[in-house]
Amino acid sequence: MLCVRAFYYPEVFHIANAVHQINEEIKDKEIRLIGDEGEQLGIMSADEALRIAAEREMDLVKISPGSNPPVCKIMDYGKFRFEQAKKEKEAKKNQRIIEIKEIRMSPGIGENDFNTKLKNAQKFLNDGDRVKASVRFRGREMAHTDIGAELLKNFADKCAEIANMDKAPKLEGRNMSMFLSPKPQAPAKKPAKPKTPKTSEAEG
Repeated sequence: MLCVRAFYYPEVFHIANAVHQINEEIKDKEIRLIGDEGEQLGIMSADEALRIAAEREMDLVKISPGSNPPVCKIMDYGKFRFEQAKKEKEAKKNQRIIEIKEIRMSPGIGENDFNTKLKNAQKFLNDGDRVKASVRFRGREMAHTDIGAELLKNFADKCAEIANMDKAPKLEGRNMSMFLSPKPQAPAKKPAKPKTPKTSEAEG
């Protein structure tokens, strides 16, 4: 039986939803102003900065409120939010989803079933997913948990070329489980260019 759990990484920054003080909301006595072309316009009052932004038909946006004095920039705020929303959408699209696939076995599993589950696990690992391999003990099987530990160790050994054991077999209640993670894959080497044989001049 397979159990799939999805986790999301890397981290997503919600830039488009960030709250900025703009225009008349900026009440600081002094601010450091950056122009719409990135030029430094110096330290001035918020009112003076707002006047300059209005002359350029743009917005005054506080981009670094923690600085002393706070830093504001002249920009088209609507366009800025649109661009950041687009970047956030692209970041979400490029997220890597890691899945944990669970392989469940019993202590008395047959060789054919074992090999089938092993092939499934190897496929998951080759696809970049983690694998949780577990053994369920029923009734009197609890007296022979060493069989389950040996089964999982054998399972890990057969995956050793493509996977690392993150967590050694551990008994929790009637379940013993371990975690395998795919080994980082080395980038494929570019095929070597065939060497052109040197031609020697024919002797005259």
